[in-house]
Amino acid sequence: MIKCIAIDDEPPALELMCSYINRTPFLNLLKASNSALDLMEDDLLREAELLFIDIEMPDISGLSFIKSLKNPPKIIFTTAYDQYAVESYKVEALDYLLKPISYEEFLSSAHKAKEFLHMSQSSEKNSEAEFIFVRSEYKLVKLRFEDILFIEGLKDYVKFHLSSTKKPVHSLINLKKLEEKLPASLFMRTHRSYIVNLKKIESVERRIIHFETGKARLSENNREDFLERINSLHV
Repeated sequence: MIKCIAIDDEPPALELMCSYINRTPFLNLLKASNSALDLMEDDLLREAELLFIDIEMPDISGLSFIKSLKNPPKIIFTTAYDQYAVESYKVEALDYLLKPISYEEFLSSAHKAKEFLHMSQSSEKNSEAEFIFVRSEYKLVKLRFEDILFIEGLKDYVKFHLSSTKKPVHSLINLKKLEEKLPASLFMRTHRSYIVNLKKIESVERRIIHFETGKARLSENNREDFLERINSLHV
């Protein structure tokens, strides 16, 4: 069962969320609270795998609370306001539910969390995983490392440039956090806005890295380390 915590400053909304969690067989409610600050030092927060949390609250916003945590659980935001959708995905929220929330909507979101946690646990157990799952257009997309040419970081999202399709896959994820999830034996940060698959490089011309389709940039700060890696691969 997935260990959950629910936070909402409005008692009726919190009560409804708790009833939904208790009604769902694969969810286990550890704690419910009207205040995020009350949970800041709670051991149950470190034990939780999934957090249902409101965004606009009087003591601290749900977004600010999540950003204050070093290792937050997976997040599903529950809110009456739709203007925070982009911000929610910047903190890698699994979903964003708009009030009033029906049980059908809640259950669909809970199943997404269940699927994501299952895949994450499977990847952790398999040290030789050859793929990564990313959120794109409200669904989880499986990307094989061998298909990724390079990754381009833009203002609010990243673009995965692939060999298997001309259409890039967009995902609202932080480039630095993404870099930590990729195998260092295959991927390297060559610029503040680019991560490249070393095995997919076709040629390098000054500070431009060419691929089968598309090109990435090489910064002066990363140039020496990059050339060292490339030299170790050539014969």
